[in-house]
Amino acid sequence: MGKEPTKSVMDLIRDNFEKLTQTERRFANSLLENYPVSCLGSITATAELAGVSTPSVLRMVKKIGFKGFPDFQAAVRNELEERISSPITKYNRWSESASHEHILNKFADATMENLKQSLMQIDPSMFDEVVKILSNEEHALHVVGGRITRSLADYFFTHMQVARRRVTRVASNSNTWPHYILNMQKGDILLAFDVRRYEHNIINLTRLARDRGVKVVLFTDQWSSPASKNAQYVFNLRTEVPSPWDSSTVTLFVLEALITAVQAKTWDRTKDRMAELEKLFDETKLFKKFNS
Repeated sequence: MGKEPTKSVMDLIRDNFEKLTQTERRFANSLLENYPVSCLGSITATAELAGVSTPSVLRMVKKIGFKGFPDFQAAVRNELEERISSPITKYNRWSESASHEHILNKFADATMENLKQSLMQIDPSMFDEVVKILSNEEHALHVVGGRITRSLADYFFTHMQVARRRVTRVASNSNTWPHYILNMQKGDILLAFDVRRYEHNIINLTRLARDRGVKVVLFTDQWSSPASKNAQYVFNLRTEVPSPWDSSTVTLFVLEALITAVQAKTWDRTKDRMAELEKLFDETKLFKKFNS
C-alpha cells in the first residue's frame, strides 16, 4: 500500500467482511481467531491452517486494501511494534519526525483526529446496549483499571455510584481479586480498562469473569488488548499522541458520554439519589458554604 492505513488490519478485515466470498471469509475468521499471531506465518502455512488455497489468501488481502501478502504482513508487524512500544521508544519515534509546530497545536491535532477516527468506529447500537446493561440495578457493576487507567476506573466508579446501587470498585492490588471474583454473579457487568502494554492481570480477570457468566465491557486502544477475546462489548479507542505516553482523552470522552446516557435513562432514580447525597454532603460539611 502506498500509505499506511489509519485502521488496524483487524479493522480492515472486519470492515470488508461482507465483500468476501465464503472461502475468503473462512480465511478471515481463521486470522481473527488468533490475531495477530495467525498472520505471521508464511502464506502457505497460513493458507493450510485455514484450509484454503494460497490464491484465496491473495485475493482476500487485496480486497481489504493490500498489494499482496508481504504488504499485509508488514502492516501486522508494524501494529505489533506499536503495541509493545515503551514510552522511550514512542518518544524517539515522535521526536524524529517532529515539526517546529507548537506542542499545543500538535497535541490538539492528534487528539481531534483520534476522536474523529474513534467515533467512526463505535457502533451506536453497541453503545446503547452498554447503556442499557449499566442502567439495570438487578445486576451488580464491577469496575477495574490498570496501572495507568485506574484513574479512569475511579472516575467512572464515582459517577456510577450516584446513578445506581450495587457498584464495586475492584482494588488495584490483584492479590485481592479472587475475593472480588467470588462475589461476581451471572449477568453482572465488569467494566475494565486495558491499553498497551497490556497487563496479564487484567486479561486473566476478564477471562475469569467471563467464565462466571459476567458481561465484560472493555475499554482498550486501536490495537486491541488480548482481553478483547473475553469481552462482549469492546471500545477500541485511539490513544496515540506526540508524547511518550498514550492519551486518555478519547476514552474519557466516551466514558462521560456513557455516564450522561445512563443518568438520563435512570433520571427519576438518579435524581432522588442526588438529592439524598446533597443532604449527606451538608451533614458531613464536605463542601464550603458561602453566605449570601
